[in-house]
Amino acid sequence: MYRNIYLLFLWIAPVCLCGTADAQQKKNALEQLKTGFINPPDAAKPGVYWYFMDGNLSAKGIREDLSAMKAAGIGHVIFLEVNVGVPRGRVNFLSKEWLLLFKQLENEAEKQGIAVTLGIGPGWAGSGGPWVSPELSMQHLVSSSINVTANDPGPLLLPVPPPKRPFFGDGALTPGLTRIRNNFYKDVAVLAFPTPAPGENISDIDNRALYYRAPFSSANNVPAYYIPVSGNNASEGTAIQKATVIDLTDRFTADGKLHWKPSSGTWTVMRFGVRNNGAGTRPAPLPGLGFEADKFDTLALSRHLNFYVGKILKAIGPVNKRKAGGLKALHIDSWEMGAQNWTKNFRQEFIKRRGYDPLPFYPVYAGRIIGNAAISDRFLWDLRKTAMDLVLERHALYVKKYAHRNGLQLSIEPYDMNPTADLELGACADIPMCEFWSSGFGFNTQFSCVEASSLGHLQGKPVIAAEAFTAQNNEAWKQYPGSMKNQGDWAFAAGINHFFYHTYQSQPLPDSLKPGMTMGPYGVQWNRNQTWWPMVGSYHQYIARCSYLLQQGNTVADILYLTPEEAPFVFTPPASALKGNNDLKDRKGYNFDACPPGLLKKAWVQNGKICFPGGASYYLLVLPWYPAMSESLLQKISSLIAQGATVVGPPPQKAPGLSGYPLSDAVIQKQVAALWGPLLQEAAITKRKVGKGQLIWGKALEHQMDQLYCNYEVLAGILQGEKISENFSSDQPIRYTQRKLIQADLFFISNTTKDFRTASCRFRTGKKKAELWDPLRGTFMPVHALQRTGQQIVMDISLLPEQSYFVVFTDLPTTTITPISNAPQTDTLTGSWSVSFDPKWGGPAQTTFNSLTDWKDNADKGIRFYSGIAVYRKTFDAPALFNKKGPAYLDLGDVKYLASVRLNGKDLGVLWTVPWRVDVAPWLKEKNNLLEVSVANLWINRLIGDQQFPDDGVKDGRWPSWLLEGKPRTSNRFTFTTFNPYKKNDPLISSGLLGPVTLVRER
Repeated sequence: MYRNIYLLFLWIAPVCLCGTADAQQKKNALEQLKTGFINPPDAAKPGVYWYFMDGNLSAKGIREDLSAMKAAGIGHVIFLEVNVGVPRGRVNFLSKEWLLLFKQLENEAEKQGIAVTLGIGPGWAGSGGPWVSPELSMQHLVSSSINVTANDPGPLLLPVPPPKRPFFGDGALTPGLTRIRNNFYKDVAVLAFPTPAPGENISDIDNRALYYRAPFSSANNVPAYYIPVSGNNASEGTAIQKATVIDLTDRFTADGKLHWKPSSGTWTVMRFGVRNNGAGTRPAPLPGLGFEADKFDTLALSRHLNFYVGKILKAIGPVNKRKAGGLKALHIDSWEMGAQNWTKNFRQEFIKRRGYDPLPFYPVYAGRIIGNAAISDRFLWDLRKTAMDLVLERHALYVKKYAHRNGLQLSIEPYDMNPTADLELGACADIPMCEFWSSGFGFNTQFSCVEASSLGHLQGKPVIAAEAFTAQNNEAWKQYPGSMKNQGDWAFAAGINHFFYHTYQSQPLPDSLKPGMTMGPYGVQWNRNQTWWPMVGSYHQYIARCSYLLQQGNTVADILYLTPEEAPFVFTPPASALKGNNDLKDRKGYNFDACPPGLLKKAWVQNGKICFPGGASYYLLVLPWYPAMSESLLQKISSLIAQGATVVGPPPQKAPGLSGYPLSDAVIQKQVAALWGPLLQEAAITKRKVGKGQLIWGKALEHQMDQLYCNYEVLAGILQGEKISENFSSDQPIRYTQRKLIQADLFFISNTTKDFRTASCRFRTGKKKAELWDPLRGTFMPVHALQRTGQQIVMDISLLPEQSYFVVFTDLPTTTITPISNAPQTDTLTGSWSVSFDPKWGGPAQTTFNSLTDWKDNADKGIRFYSGIAVYRKTFDAPALFNKKGPAYLDLGDVKYLASVRLNGKDLGVLWTVPWRVDVAPWLKEKNNLLEVSVANLWINRLIGDQQFPDDGVKDGRWPSWLLEGKPRTSNRFTFTTFNPYKKNDPLISSGLLGPVTLVRER
């Protein structure tokens, strides 16, 4: 496999990584790295979303869940209680018994060394509950209007503004909460203005004014950001003139009457008031249903945290920082509670932050144009910017302070209906998080992985986490470790280094009832009731090894995309910077990150690279094709260029918002003229020296834009012109990511195909020696005879289907190995096998297979419909050639879907992906070798087979009486689950050991 490997030596420009170490220190550090790689620490082990279903929890279930996690190599859980698709349990959320069980959970997690992260509210949507009053809930500024003349009799009765329809529909709240919502209303202001001529209102106003924010990943036509309206003209007489807007609030009485009428003409009177936005905790346990707390108000958030997190903290006692297990963090999950645009002090906060009174612009909330379309759009920018400021300061950072005060960290998943900028919200976290759905079983949220990894890299966060392999509907027990490897490797290459599998559904039911509890149709079934759970530890060890190495050092990337000052904003990587299929897009040769304006403030320049406190550095800063930029951000960019940075991109045309307008535009235009200078008129792509740095622009770039940014090929050409080689390239479809450590340069690479590939790979590194580290086996292989050529090392690497390696470059001595030559000797194990199935799941306790055949084709229904583990046994003699010294392997051929191997009583481990082989040389005998291969398939066949029998499961939202009363089942079904989408005639899936099983000796 490793034949024909060669290397060439290379030099690389220095990066912004502080600190030096002598040779012995580097050697010690490398040895520690290898030790951690072989046996990763608990912090590197993967985690799970641990869901409890509305009161269905028990002490036994908690204990056995955590014990099973520990045995399987799970090191972390995110605790959430929800209600999706199962009947209610008997333990009411936040009751005394519930809190006692949570204390037991905490104690057991401490005992098992499993870290716990707690979602900050019931359900997964956000922060709220029945303790949130409408006054402290998320709010909208709503309005009604009437037209009046001097001849209308007074006083005028103004209609009460109705609430906006809840984003998730009228069923988003219970009938009781809906009544409370409908009854809640508070007046804010009454404004009047001369009625303009009929004209167009502001398009998409409900979204631009933050009444709604649809999910970017799953809804149609949701913009990633809004482009500012250009121009300053409005149709004659169709816009409201700001100077004509009068405040009549003091003329309005509590009975809804306005004691005013115009002296002449027709006027429009608008009544503005506060309504709840319709967001409820979802999908929360019934006792946790309530309004979402106000995201602009620390009082509302503090009260919520005291009612929920505070009760839990009081129940479990002080956090024990010395122990690896137990409560360690709070968590804000994906933003799914919609948008708000008001809070009780919003007008005052707006004035303080934007420098002007928003009152005359309230009609813009309703889509009316004041001044002209561009002026109104600037106000909406200010509205959204103020809302984002409040969410960051009064919500995310407040939760962070609360967490730190209690000895905890905070993780944030800053998407998917986020009305702020994803990157700015995520930057508030100690642990940035994202989500990726199982390929083919849900939505495409790859963009969120780029966002989270960028934040981790820029801020020097060692852990970048992901809600991993989320799924829905037709997943239905189809996923298993082998089917997930390629996408997991994609996530590693994308910058993710800590998986939280979605989902481990807590299993409080008796062990005989499997697959057991699900979260309706959602999630990969990642729990102790899986057929293959006893074997999953080997896969988790692979994930932990990869995670451990990828949590070391700093990323190496050359391109930094600056995002605009816009909310909402979702960073979607330019398509030209990616390669591969739509489901799994990989980086091209030059790696990149995205940077929000809030983090660029912390950057400086060293040796021509833009550096950040966390250790990341970049050669190019790429500006967005976005017309507006604040004076402070433009000044920061100017400063970086003066210090030596290379910046690529167009000049802004104006300032955003109305603060300081119109002078603010003139200031921006003056700064642009000074910075871009002659480039503003240049047609071709041109460099302009500014201070120690340079600015690259030219109108030709206008035709080479990819979404918001310059086309990747343009940027690659600039880097090549600066004699900066790609991070990585290959003549085969190989993905990569690169990290720089003090003691080594580290590359993770993986074969993206299901074919064997020998790839010529080029690595940018200044180190002199290389090793291949195999995360599947935990082994190391030095590569010798290195030569230096130009800026890159070239290495031929042979990769099996979807195989991965770490290529580690150092300047330290490496061990030698004996090369393997000549073709391998093989010998197929033929004849019959004794096979044992578990009768508890319908299979025969003992049978004979004359040859290795597929279970689904067996005449015995107990085998055909079997799901679980079966043990194959065979006694064989080894050919004389295999008794000589040298490597000898057992190759299982085709396995559906995991297998563990024992030879002569020795446990040789679990196989779950290629290569399906284990080393047998130390334990192979000349005669009478006893081989035992345990094979696990999936639940699908048994679920299909059970549909032949009467359904005795959950009906009408109730647990079956036999279960509640402890009586035996009579349906003849073997399985029990809260979700079974299969029909009795659905096709069965291949299962078992299919072989051929061979002995392989390399000579």
